[in-house]
Amino acid sequence: MVERVPAPGSRREHFRFREGAWAILMSDQNQLVKVMREAAEQGIAVAGEDCPAGRRLAEMRDFYDYLWRELPALIDRWRAQHTIH
Repeated sequence: MVERVPAPGSRREHFRFREGAWAILMSDQNQLVKVMREAAEQGIAVAGEDCPAGRRLAEMRDFYDYLWRELPALIDRWRAQHTIH
């Protein structure tokens, strides 16, 4: 997300956010979404799906499934809109 940039005449290191940093950050979140979904699945395997904890974990799994499917298209729409302006 951050890159080092030269600053003529300065001995200090200078940094800036890379162009498109926010979309890159959200793209990287796909791995986190996958990990969270897998954690929900492991919890369901232990608790079972027919108890309050299992139902909450199933909802968590379903939520992260939804994010997994929707994030790429959402990021693509952002990039398309952002390049127009």
